[in-house]
Amino acid sequence: MRFSRTRRIGATPRPERSPGDLPAPARPRMQQGEQLLATAQEDAGGLWLALTTYRLIEVDESGAVTLERPWHEVDTGAWDPDLWALTVAFVDRLDGRQWVLQRRTGPGMVPQVFRERTSASVVLLRAVDLGPRRSARVTIRKVLPTRELVEQVLWGRGAGESDVELAARVRAARIEVRDMVGLPPNPPA
Repeated sequence: MRFSRTRRIGATPRPERSPGDLPAPARPRMQQGEQLLATAQEDAGGLWLALTTYRLIEVDESGAVTLERPWHEVDTGAWDPDLWALTVAFVDRLDGRQWVLQRRTGPGMVPQVFRERTSASVVLLRAVDLGPRRSARVTIRKVLPTRELVEQVLWGRGAGESDVELAARVRAARIEVRDMVGLPPNPPA
């Protein structure tokens, strides 16, 4: 009896490599206490994602780092299983990325580790919402290697300090969250 291998139409092809195939030159240097938790190679240009206990790193096969951000600088992210895409935005709103992780290695543990590490850095969050284009978030985040607490104010789209009422509410939220985590109550201007 002869067996033939058939592929279902619309089925996802098997990845070419394993997430563990991270080339030695692309392996990031670790700080004391840091561990490599997940890797995956993105489809478009072959860059590698390396997620560690402290950082999100994008590196090419030769070891050139193209992006390196500590977890407390990751604002939001989402895994889209239909597109096989991980999208990330940073608190400074620079260098946002989207990686498709289907064909080369598949996503491996990247979506789960991404969510866990981002959440691990959030200590406290207060949303201030006064309506459309009048919102902000006040967040206390933990710098994971040092456990230092940092405050972040993220203004919503179209919102800013020029809105006097919103700015006053944000200041009150800052004082509240700082007090709750033991930071000095008077936030810097």
